Amino acid sequence: MPVINNPPPFRPSSPDHLQMSLAAAMTLKLKEGLFYRQARLYCLNLLLTYPDGCRGNCSYCGLQKSRDGSFTEKSFIRVSWPTYDLETIIQKTLENRHRLHRICLSMITHPRALEDTLMLIRRFREEVGLPISVLMNPTSMQTADVAALKQAGAQMAAVALDLADEALFDRHRGAGTGGPHRFDHYWALLTATAEVFGKNKAGCHLICGLGEREEDLVQRIQAVRDLGARTHLFSFYPEKGSRLAEAPACPEGQFRRVQLARFLIDNDLSHSRVMAFDPEGRIRDFGLPPEDLEQWIASGRPFMTSGCPGGGMEAACNRPFGDGPPSAIRSFPFQPEEEDLDRIKEQLGWGAP
Repeated sequence: MPVINNPPPFRPSSPDHLQMSLAAAMTLKLKEGLFYRQARLYCLNLLLTYPDGCRGNCSYCGLQKSRDGSFTEKSFIRVSWPTYDLETIIQKTLENRHRLHRICLSMITHPRALEDTLMLIRRFREEVGLPISVLMNPTSMQTADVAALKQAGAQMAAVALDLADEALFDRHRGAGTGGPHRFDHYWALLTATAEVFGKNKAGCHLICGLGEREEDLVQRIQAVRDLGARTHLFSFYPEKGSRLAEAPACPEGQFRRVQLARFLIDNDLSHSRVMAFDPEGRIRDFGLPPEDLEQWIASGRPFMTSGCPGGGMEAACNRPFGDGPPSAIRSFPFQPEEEDLDRIKEQLGWGAP
């Protein structure tokens, strides 16, 4: 009998294929769906992908290597990230360019990530022309590589430090998980990024609610700002299948206070040294006169998504409902309305003794 050789299953890989957020797929009309409250996505969020997946094992991440299933089947930020070939992505982006203000390429921990990212930056720069951000993976890079990203055409770059201090970083991303990441290397890459890209062109992802005190996170936000960079803040919300799947979400009041502090620090309206904290590290004074603070709260801006700007917006990368469900919005992807602001003030305990 003849031997039948079945072809191996197709396993998409960057740079010829990329994953994109479900919101991005909807924006490019590759997936059907409606955004809650007519939210819109303004940044095309793309993720490098490889058959052997990410080498990281971060406790809160859906892409961790110890999670069962193939890499492309794993959820990330609680939604699927469908995979498309690069030519389709470029064509669909051109067709829907009027909807977008920025492209963000996210690296994963993989030996090929830097080389492929540089190629992808060049193609998107030449063929699409939108501003490009890169969410770097420092473990796959050296500090000298940061300049190569800018030279290739990246306009901004960010580091997902995620944790407020070295001990928490090690517990959730380093030796505590059997992962390869090291806090000092991440901080060195962020420092280099701020120097290479310039003031307000470097970003640092930080997650609120992973065991840190508010004071510790505020001090880290200030340290990021002192580099000339800005913080893109996330509220921890457990990811199914991750090691922290059963952990509680970040308390709303805690996130609101840190959101407000982040906004004031990143916009040079206040400084951590003039803020006050209680014995448990909770923020008790934001270092502004009450009437000024009330005006900023009433504006709603501190509670909107913090991310890379574009199209005249503070955050073109507005990640609709990326760190909480629509029923309990943490980072608003649109201007909060009066009812939203009433709830925010209640969460802050604003006006309470």
